[in-house]
Amino acid sequence: MDKSSALEYINQMFPTEASLSGVEPLMQKIQSEIRRVDASILAAVRQQSNSGTKAKEELAAATNAVQELVHKIHEIKTKAEQSESMVQEICRDIKKLDCAKRHITTTITALHRLTMLVSAVEQLQVMASKRQYKEAAAQLEAVNQLCSHFEAYRDVPKITELREKFKNIKKILKSHVFSDFSSLGTGKETEDPMLLQQLSDACLVVDALEPSVREELVKNFCSKELTSYRQIFEGAELAKLDKTERRYAWIKRRLRSNEDTWKIFPPSWHVDYLLCIQFCKITRAQLVDILNNLKEKPDVATLLLAFQRTIEFEEELAEKFSGGTGTARNKESASDDEEEGGEHNKIVSDIRRKYEKKLAAPNHEAEQDKDKQKDLSVPGAGFNFHGIISSCFEPYMTVYIELEEKSLVDQLEKLVQEERWETEEGSQTNILSSSMQVFLVIRKSLKRCSALTKNQTLFNLFQVFQRILKAYAAKLYARLPKGGTGIVAAATGTDGQIRTSDRDERMICYIVNTAEYCHQTSGELAENVAKMINPHFADKVDMSEVQDEFSAVITRALMTLVHGLETKFDAEMVAMTRVPWATLESVGDQSEYVNGISSILSSSIPMLGSLLSPTYFQYFLDKLAASLGPRFYLNIYKCKHISETGAQQMLLDTQAVKTILLDIPALGKQSSGAASYSKFVSREMSKAEALLKVILSPVDSVANTYRALLPEGTPLEFQRILDLKGLKKADQQAILEDFNKHAPAPAPAIKHPAVAPTVAPPVATASVQMAPSVASPAVSITPSMAALTGALANREDVLARAAALGRGAATTGFKRFLALTEAAKDRKDGPFRKLFNA
Repeated sequence: MDKSSALEYINQMFPTEASLSGVEPLMQKIQSEIRRVDASILAAVRQQSNSGTKAKEELAAATNAVQELVHKIHEIKTKAEQSESMVQEICRDIKKLDCAKRHITTTITALHRLTMLVSAVEQLQVMASKRQYKEAAAQLEAVNQLCSHFEAYRDVPKITELREKFKNIKKILKSHVFSDFSSLGTGKETEDPMLLQQLSDACLVVDALEPSVREELVKNFCSKELTSYRQIFEGAELAKLDKTERRYAWIKRRLRSNEDTWKIFPPSWHVDYLLCIQFCKITRAQLVDILNNLKEKPDVATLLLAFQRTIEFEEELAEKFSGGTGTARNKESASDDEEEGGEHNKIVSDIRRKYEKKLAAPNHEAEQDKDKQKDLSVPGAGFNFHGIISSCFEPYMTVYIELEEKSLVDQLEKLVQEERWETEEGSQTNILSSSMQVFLVIRKSLKRCSALTKNQTLFNLFQVFQRILKAYAAKLYARLPKGGTGIVAAATGTDGQIRTSDRDERMICYIVNTAEYCHQTSGELAENVAKMINPHFADKVDMSEVQDEFSAVITRALMTLVHGLETKFDAEMVAMTRVPWATLESVGDQSEYVNGISSILSSSIPMLGSLLSPTYFQYFLDKLAASLGPRFYLNIYKCKHISETGAQQMLLDTQAVKTILLDIPALGKQSSGAASYSKFVSREMSKAEALLKVILSPVDSVANTYRALLPEGTPLEFQRILDLKGLKKADQQAILEDFNKHAPAPAPAIKHPAVAPTVAPPVATASVQMAPSVASPAVSITPSMAALTGALANREDVLARAAALGRGAATTGFKRFLALTEAAKDRKDGPFRKLFNA
């Protein structure tokens, strides 16, 4: 306890003077406690001293005990060594006797086995000479087991002699067996009933011999059986493609007629299985020779019939020798046939009837290059019969693919010619019926081919499908309304204009929906083909190019809709410029041209909204707003003179047009994306409102108002505004000079942002001529005039972009002006802006 704590303790014990009377008792109590603690310490010291002495005594006792234990262990070890020496002396003679007994036993056993081996070899020799195959087979097994016991005594002369004798006996047995089997199939088995039993016993001998003997015997048997087949079908009469079915009938008859005879072979030999494999290899080689020696292209009906019969034969073999596991393809083909309402064989008959008509006239095409006809490898020879013969037809299926393509092209032309370009009444798909018919025809063709092969031929047919679908996309593209071209169109100002009726607009919507359906269905077609085709070709199955074609059709169709509406707006835009804005006396209701715009949109938008999907309708709205907003703005510059009353009336019309544009999503009954569309329309129309507010501003503040409301405006645009206000050239000069003094640098033309389209528009190409330069008074804009030369140098690039993004080639001043604006709206320092600055 430190000093401060002690003071606190004392103050706590004696807080008052009266409490000091207890000091003496407290001191006595503390003294008593001190004496008690001293006594405890003294007792603890004494106890510790006694404990140290006791511990030393116990340690000494433990050390003595350990020394005594070590001594006893040493004595035990010594006694154990003495006992071991005694046991070895006792057992020394017993070990010698045990070793001698073991050697004698081994010798007796070896001599006994040698006696048995000698006797067995002699008996086997007798059996071999007498052709006692059944007994010889059992004896062979016994001799083989006995010989295995003498592997370690190969160098002993007697053993060597016996092994050589046994080897010669096996050769004799082999020659006898092969000699007896040579009579099989010659008719002797019917004359001598015991011959089959003897041959069956001979098979037991063959099993007892080396495996190579069995393989050689089976191979010789198969070759002998197929010798007549080679001779029959290598002749000029039957070595033809149309005789292929007779080949398979021959081997089937052979298997049936000899089924009882061939039971002499053990089931484990699989003689019929190996015979069929050998037959398939020979048949394939002969068919390849037949196909190679054809002087003309093979007849399609004959080729397909031979191909089909070959596949059916392979299916039968697979089912026969694989325990039913080879029927999967049959089940798949059967299910496909059920869907088509016919049996599997009906495919071939249909194909044959179809192509016999087309091949009535002889085909005199040149012989195919034999170097390109490579022998296809036999898949799974000896294990799987699928394709073991039929694979040889693959290189020659080109004629089938060519006629399939011709048939598909003819049907496509017929479907397009019969297309009414209208949907059927009550249809809810809004797609053209020809598209569904095209895919139905393709599906039937795919099923026909997949029933025959799923290798290279199916992939070649898939490439035909790609070409057919691309051709259909081209048909849809060609059906879209086109703009006017030629000298007459250029003279009348309609070059590049697309005029569409209500029927045309419905047709364009049907084309959009049809192209979208084809885009989706072609992808599903590729997935189905990839699942059924050989995995080697699955990675090559791709419809992306075809889908790109249909995407281009969709984009072009939607742009055609936009261009068609733009053409309808031409009369209203001209009517706007013909309104006498300079002499209007009062502001009234919206002008007639606004009513015309509203009428055009009211007649077209509901129908477009009901037929187009939300995605494409949104794209159409974006492009329409991107065209009409800037066009309305630029059309204000086309007016000759606008008075204050006229500007107020035009501002009212601008608000009305803006309202009309904002109501388009509701008019089309599609509200998805309406928020972004409304924001875009408001931004575009605010340009026109700002321009009209500048025109309404007083002359002395027009420059400041122009800079405030149109900060990106150019001096040329400002001069045009002064013209619209009706100022004379002399009055304009001072205002322009003051405007140029306050301008920090030549500003680029007004930028009209565009909404990113949902679908990328295609890049069109059109050749146009350069517009005449807009005449401007002598104004001190020397730097801008210097930039004019570079602008003219790049005019072809500007006009090409204008043709792609505008309404085609521009031939009138206003159309070229609009097209150039569309082309340059996303560029800050392009050639078009330099033209304005000039």
